[in-house]
Amino acid sequence: MFHPRALLALSIVSPLILMIACGGRHSADEHYYMVGANIKVPYWQVAGAGFDAGARAFQVHADFVGPDTYDPKAEVGAFNDAVQKKPAGILVAVADPAMMRDPIDRAIASGIPVITIDGDAPTSKRLFFIGTNNYQAGMAGGKRLAEELKDKGNVVVFTMPGQTNLAERLRGYRDALEGHPQIKITQVVDIKGDPRIAFDSTTEILGKQKDKVDAFVCLEALAGKEVANVLSSNRVNGKTIIAMDTDPDTLDWIQKGMIAATISQKPYTMAMVGLRALDDLYHSKLSNLDNDWAKDSFSPLPSFVNTGSALIDKNNVEAFRQAQKTATGAQK
Repeated sequence: MFHPRALLALSIVSPLILMIACGGRHSADEHYYMVGANIKVPYWQVAGAGFDAGARAFQVHADFVGPDTYDPKAEVGAFNDAVQKKPAGILVAVADPAMMRDPIDRAIASGIPVITIDGDAPTSKRLFFIGTNNYQAGMAGGKRLAEELKDKGNVVVFTMPGQTNLAERLRGYRDALEGHPQIKITQVVDIKGDPRIAFDSTTEILGKQKDKVDAFVCLEALAGKEVANVLSSNRVNGKTIIAMDTDPDTLDWIQKGMIAATISQKPYTMAMVGLRALDDLYHSKLSNLDNDWAKDSFSPLPSFVNTGSALIDKNNVEAFRQAQKTATGAQK
């Protein structure tokens, strides 16, 4: 069983320390999986680099699997396939919490540790969640939005309502804007994981109510660059865009001045810390994975490991890009 202090360190240890090779206790049959719902997007490529870096450091096998497009049902299939291989542990970035709950519970019942990253399934028996405090990320975006709009304006939000992490971000935005009654969220658009919906919806909004929309808030990685592309193509200036994540095109639009800011998460850290946690669970097994750890006052597990977030704008975008290249360039 874990010593509580060992897991406390998970929330504060740096990726550099996690990279220290400790291959002595590892064996060739250790195989870990990370499962996602859209693994070819740049955000998840960065996470994959962190997962691979951890696997090399520990000298274990690790595979990143899942559909190449946003497809929660296909993600469940990839997760179930991973379970059939009886791995040492699984990280999963949950796209649809309701759809993923039972597969996670079955994996736990079969003795496979499961930890959620980035997107959670809080009603499942997953051991704990590693990722962004999405409410705080929304609050940070909302505060910046209020500054950009100078306390007045109409806002369109792009999201995917079924995802817990995005719902928390929207809640953060709404709470941040409570003290700014002249800023109103007038429309919430479900892009269904398809950037074309963001593009087409922005085009339609500009055609019908160009003068009635002052800002676009994008709660996930796909929409920000699409909104910026539409505004630029139509030579529309004076609109505020607050994006999410650090897709290269999003960073380009920040440098061009079309996107005001984006909220950066730490997918590299999520994946690396997640692999370290699974490795600890494999080598220091819990007596029972099936406990309700969240309600156990003496649990050896945390409920949530916050990997943090940061605001990226014109002032620090170049420094961010250099740091990102250092962290991931050697992995490719």
